[in-house]
Amino acid sequence: MADNEQAEGADGAEAASAKKGKLKLIIAVAGFVAILGVGAGWFFLMRGHGEEKHAEAPPPKPPSFVEVPDMMVNLVGAPGERVQYLRVKVVLEIKEAKEVEAIKPNLPRVTDLFQTYLRELRPSDINGSAGLFRLKEELTKRVNSAVAPQQVSAVLFKEIVVQ
Repeated sequence: MADNEQAEGADGAEAASAKKGKLKLIIAVAGFVAILGVGAGWFFLMRGHGEEKHAEAPPPKPPSFVEVPDMMVNLVGAPGERVQYLRVKVVLEIKEAKEVEAIKPNLPRVTDLFQTYLRELRPSDINGSAGLFRLKEELTKRVNSAVAPQQVSAVLFKEIVVQ
C-alpha cells in the first residue's frame, strides 16, 4: 500500500508541474499577443495623424513663364555639305512670379549665350529625343548662369525646326 501511495504522489507531482508549465506558456503567449496588439494599434494611430497633416498643405503655386525672342542660326557642317539652319522658340519656366521682373532685363544676355552655343552645334547633336534633352539641359545651365542669383526651373521648347 505504501508503494501504491508513493506512486500516486509521484504521478500527481508530475501532473501538477505539467499544469504549471502549460499555465506559464499560456501567460507568456497572451502577453506576447498583447504587446503585438498595442504596437500595431500605436502604428496605425500614428500613421493616421501623419496623413491629416499632409492634407492641410496649401496647393503649390503655378509657375510663371518668360518668352525669349525667336532665334535662327546656321549649324556647323562638314565642308562641301549644304548649310542647315536651326530655328528655335524658347520659353523659360520660373517657379516664382516675383522673379520674372528680375529676369526680363537679362534677356539680351540670355539670347547672346543661346546664340553662341547654338552656332556651335552640328545637326547630329540635336538628333532624336536624347539630343533635344541634352540641348535643353545645356540651355538651362547657361540661362541660370546669366540670370544668377535668380533661378530658372526649365527651358521649354515651343518650336524647334532644322532646315
